[in-house]
Amino acid sequence: MLDRTQDISIAAQTWLDEFERILGRADPATLGPLFLGDGFWRDVLALSWNLQTIAGRDAITQELAARAPKAAPTHFKIALNRAPPRWVTRAGTNCIEAIFHFETAIGRGSGIVRLVPDAADGDRLKAWTLLTALDELKGFEEQLGTSRPRGQAYSRDFRGPNWLDQRNASRAYADRDPAVLVVGGGQAGLAIAARLKQLKVDTLIVDRETRIGDNWRKRYHALTLHNQVQVNHLPYMPFPPNWPVYIPKDKLANWFEAYVDAMELNFWTGTEFEGGSYDEAKGHWTVTLRRADGKRTMHPRHVIMATGVSGIANIPDIATLDNFKGTLVHSSRYEDGENWTGKRAIVIGTGNSGHDIAQDLHSSGAEVTLVQRSPTLVTNIEPSAQLAYATYNEGTLEDNDLIATSMPTPLAKKTHVMLTEQSKQLDKELLDGLSRIGFKLDFGEAGTGWQFKYLTRGGGYYFNVGCSNLIVEGKIKLRQFSEIEGFVAEGARMTDGSIIAAHLIVLSTGYKPQEYLVRKLFGDGIADRVGPIWGFGDGFELRNMYARTKQPGLWFIAGSLAQCRINSKYLALQIKAIEAGILARALAMPLSTA
Repeated sequence: MLDRTQDISIAAQTWLDEFERILGRADPATLGPLFLGDGFWRDVLALSWNLQTIAGRDAITQELAARAPKAAPTHFKIALNRAPPRWVTRAGTNCIEAIFHFETAIGRGSGIVRLVPDAADGDRLKAWTLLTALDELKGFEEQLGTSRPRGQAYSRDFRGPNWLDQRNASRAYADRDPAVLVVGGGQAGLAIAARLKQLKVDTLIVDRETRIGDNWRKRYHALTLHNQVQVNHLPYMPFPPNWPVYIPKDKLANWFEAYVDAMELNFWTGTEFEGGSYDEAKGHWTVTLRRADGKRTMHPRHVIMATGVSGIANIPDIATLDNFKGTLVHSSRYEDGENWTGKRAIVIGTGNSGHDIAQDLHSSGAEVTLVQRSPTLVTNIEPSAQLAYATYNEGTLEDNDLIATSMPTPLAKKTHVMLTEQSKQLDKELLDGLSRIGFKLDFGEAGTGWQFKYLTRGGGYYFNVGCSNLIVEGKIKLRQFSEIEGFVAEGARMTDGSIIAAHLIVLSTGYKPQEYLVRKLFGDGIADRVGPIWGFGDGFELRNMYARTKQPGLWFIAGSLAQCRINSKYLALQIKAIEAGILARALAMPLSTA
């Protein structure tokens, strides 16, 4: 067994050398011995121009043999400026993990190979997983560090426009339309706009809120991020090192404002995107924007929907709810428990928002009943919920993002099953207490935990920051939705005839999938063409996210700050490749028939 860093590096580079040599032959028969039979290859644009995961040695070698002649990958070398090759445990398997660089005909990339000894072949090291990911396009490199712009266009012309004049003109769009219109100014919109800015693609963000960051600022008073600061940076501009582990919503909202200014992003607030249509012949959209001073029609070539995993509040049709004469709000409109001190409240729904709102109301002196509609995953925010981010506590952000990108979905599921079992043991006392009082628990499909609940449905779990303890202690009452017979003017009538009185009912019932918003904004034809958004369907990649869709010029980005930071890079590269004519040329070339 290799145990010295030098020996591990030599072994990894030897595999890469052999891989590059055989790739040049494009012969599946000779590629096969480099891979385990149950291995995976994830390619992120580098060879296929897709985000795709190939499973199984035969499928991997056939796809590599087909793609390699066009992409012409070469110069596979261990990355000297990254974490060195080392033994790690991923998804329960001990393996050598090596980060490498490589080039293709049109760009430069990074990758990770994980090597495992094959006992059936004399312990020969073979690839268990392989990632090939595009980093940059040749001739269109980002101007960063020593290649940053010098600013001479405004710093040496004393009679010409200065920097501020140029910024004001750029964001006014008085004489032009943007190449890209980004709908939504949260982390998804900011991340993709920042990436496109560095690639010199003219981009405008529009958001209906009146102030940058309001999509966080206007959420309920006590909200903080549920994952830790080291995971949540935006591209190019990490949070200061003295920031708190859990970022308060208003602090994040203010950072968004500073980020837009510092990154010189064009952003229109108070702007409602009313929808649009696509002209196939001209290759652009006709979209309508409604602003306080009237409507503006634009013709961007690309529209990026950055409105979040879910677009429209899900307000279920609950029989007799209209009998209630108190205040009824969806969780997206809930603001502050201080308004309900000394009052009674019912919160329907037991995801993160439902629990947090119930706790906020209780802390403000309201009498709260939490109503559970369906089984819910509960995990303590520390340490259990943070187990999924363990790699982000070591190494660089760049390395950790690449590691996250490299994990094929089946292995990520296996990892999260293990993490869920670990968290169940850590949280045993809490979970036993919840079960004892009738709270219905679940742990995700096939035990895959909260992460895959998020990736498949955008919710259905709660990171416990104290509400579960209040429920177990009886300080927040728990009832099941099935116990409600109907609603009356003063609250909820239960099946036993009792009435839970309420001044406020909060529907923490989640959001409709994004395809509902697409149908509303673009019509049935485009919605049907695009299909489901988010979740996995029958494949290993999120549906219609970060990649080309069946509707030209329509893109989607959503997710956590980490997901948006990582995947905005690959979405921006695709749009730049289209704008530069690279992608059309690449896709026009026939695949090898080898």
